[in-house]
Amino acid sequence: MIEHAPWFTEARFGMFVHWGLYALPARHEWVMQRERRTPDEYERYARWFDPDLYDPREWAAAARGAGMKYVVLTTKHHEGFCLWDSKLTDYSATHTPAGRDLIAEYVDAVAAEGLKVGFYHSLIDWHHRTFSSTGATTARRPRARSAQRRP
Repeated sequence: MIEHAPWFTEARFGMFVHWGLYALPARHEWVMQRERRTPDEYERYARWFDPDLYDPREWAAAARGAGMKYVVLTTKHHEGFCLWDSKLTDYSATHTPAGRDLIAEYVDAVAAEGLKVGFYHSLIDWHHRTFSSTGATTARRPRARSAQRRP
């Protein structure tokens, strides 16, 4: 039992939506790291980020219809892209063709279906200039591979 969230243990069945900017390359959420993309190379996806099929109302209705009790959405994954209007960075959905806070839409939709709202938020941030997995003050940037890559 989770003391501060007993409902989670009791709910037992929910939906985890692992979705964000990394959906554009359509391979996996670790595309930046595994394919050794630099932040500059990876940022080009943000220029095209306009999720026209983003429909959290449909997700929430499907979750409720299946008997789920909660939905969790990735708010920011390791690449550092935020799905809301962060005061800490412009690397967010509000500064893309999407032009809006996608988390607010998600929260409203899930709550309207009577489900618990959850967030998955990564503290790792490969995009931030001072991020380092070793604690050093200089960012660890993936090296670009010389082989051709898919866009």
